[in-house]
Amino acid sequence: MKLNNISKEELETMNYDDIAYLILKEEKTKMKINLLFQKVCEVLELNENAYIDKITDFFELLTTDKRFIMLEDGSWDLKELHNTKVVVDDEDDDTLTSEVEDDEDSLEDKTDEEEDNDNLFYDSDSDDDLPDDDLDDLVVIDVDEEEANS
Repeated sequence: MKLNNISKEELETMNYDDIAYLILKEEKTKMKINLLFQKVCEVLELNENAYIDKITDFFELLTTDKRFIMLEDGSWDLKELHNTKVVVDDEDDDTLTSEVEDDEDSLEDKTDEEEDNDNLFYDSDSDDDLPDDDLDDLVVIDVDEEEANS
């Protein structure tokens, strides 16, 4: 589908990311986000104020749309035109596996009390970490009592 073959009414109903997809597909080149959105605005005949108001939304669209990829130099292109490599380092995997196994063994040896102490949300009943003098003047007043005294 070419942009020239699409009517203005159809273009106005399309999302910015769909138009950007067509632009990148036709031009077959990567583009910086400002140039790409400028071309989208030209296609939709939007003024400079619309460009300024909506470029951040356009950036968010591109980052969430899985059809696009941001390259190392900051330009955007179609993901389908790029190979993504996944590098797996076997050395680190062995270390990680042995660490996990060690952690599992140590968890089995712990008593219930030790597990409670390791819990991040464990709350002891002691108020040792609170300064005593800050709470001396604290008075709790019921709202009904306060209104009756007023």
